[in-house]
Amino acid sequence: MFAYIVKRLIAGLVVLVLVSLSVFMLFFYGPKSPARTVCDFKTSQKCTDAKEATFERDLGFDDKSFIGGAMTQYGYYMKGIAVGRDFEIGGLPYRCEAPCFGLSYRTSEQVWPEMVDRLPATISVAVGGAFLYLIIGVPMGVAAARRRGTVQDKALVSSFLILSSVPYYLFALLTFLYTVVWFEVPVIGNPGYTPFSENPYEWFTGLALAWICLGIFGCTQYTRYARGAMVEALGEDYVRTAKAKGLPTRTVVYKHGLRAALVPIVTIFGIDFGTLLAGTIFTEKIFDINGIGLWALNAIGDQDLPIVAATALFSAAVLIVANLLVDILYSILDPRVRLA
Repeated sequence: MFAYIVKRLIAGLVVLVLVSLSVFMLFFYGPKSPARTVCDFKTSQKCTDAKEATFERDLGFDDKSFIGGAMTQYGYYMKGIAVGRDFEIGGLPYRCEAPCFGLSYRTSEQVWPEMVDRLPATISVAVGGAFLYLIIGVPMGVAAARRRGTVQDKALVSSFLILSSVPYYLFALLTFLYTVVWFEVPVIGNPGYTPFSENPYEWFTGLALAWICLGIFGCTQYTRYARGAMVEALGEDYVRTAKAKGLPTRTVVYKHGLRAALVPIVTIFGIDFGTLLAGTIFTEKIFDINGIGLWALNAIGDQDLPIVAATALFSAAVLIVANLLVDILYSILDPRVRLA
C-alpha cells in the first residue's frame, strides 16, 4: 500500500508539472501579451507601445524563443513556487514569498494569500453540497432498487431524469429568484459567505440555499448511480446465497449489497467532490460567495493570468488527491479489490 501511494504521488507531481507547463506556455505564446494587461492596469493614461515594451521586459515576455525565453521564465515561475522570487514591474520592486504563484495584474497582491482567503468559502460550499448528494441521493437510489419495476421506481427515475436535464445554472438562478427575490424567504434570504468563526448563524443562512441547490441537483445523478449499482449488486451470487441462508432483508441489502454498490459511487463522488473543491463557478456567482470559482471567473474576465494559472494548478492538485483517496477507499469497501 505504501509503495502504491508513493508511486501515485510521484505520478501526481508529474501531472502537476505538465499542467503548469501547459498553462504557462498558453499564456506565454498567447495572442495577447500579458504585458498589455499589466500596462492597462498600472498606467492611468493610455498604454502606449513604449510602455508595453517596458512591462514586457520587466515580466520577461520580450524574448519569445523557447529555450532562452519561455523555459527560462517557466524556471523562474517554478522557483518562485519553491522558494519565492523578486519582481520589478514598472520600476517598482516586489517581493513574493513562497509559494509564489505570481502577483495579480490588477491588485499587485500575491496570488497565494488571496487564494487561501477564499478557500474556506469554497470548502464550505463543497462539503455542504456533497453531504446532501449522499444523504439524499444514495438512500433514494437504494429504495428505488429495492422496488425495481414498480410505479414508485419509474416515477422517481423519470422525475429525476427530467430535473437533471435542466442546466444547473438555470436551476440555481430560478431557485435564487423564486426564494430570495420574489418570496423573500427570511431563513435563507441572506446569500453570501460569512466565516463560521465570526457568526455561525450567518454562515449557515448564507450558504443554505447554495447547499440546497447543489444537493437537489446533484442527488438526481447519485440516485441513478446508486439504483444501478444496487440492482447489479442484488443480483450477485453472494447476495442470493445470503438470502437463501435466511438472513434478514435489511442485512442483505445494507450489509452485503450496499457495500459492493458503494464502489462505483465512491469513484464518481471523489471526482465530483474534487470538482466542487476546485470551485463551483455558477453557485458562487449566483449566490455571491467569494470563493475560488468566483475569483477565477473574475480573473478570466480581467485577463489576470497569474490567478488563472494558480486556480488551474489548484484544481489539478485537488483532483489528483481526490482520485488517490478514492483508490485507497476501494480496498476498504471491497475486499476483492487489490492495489497493484
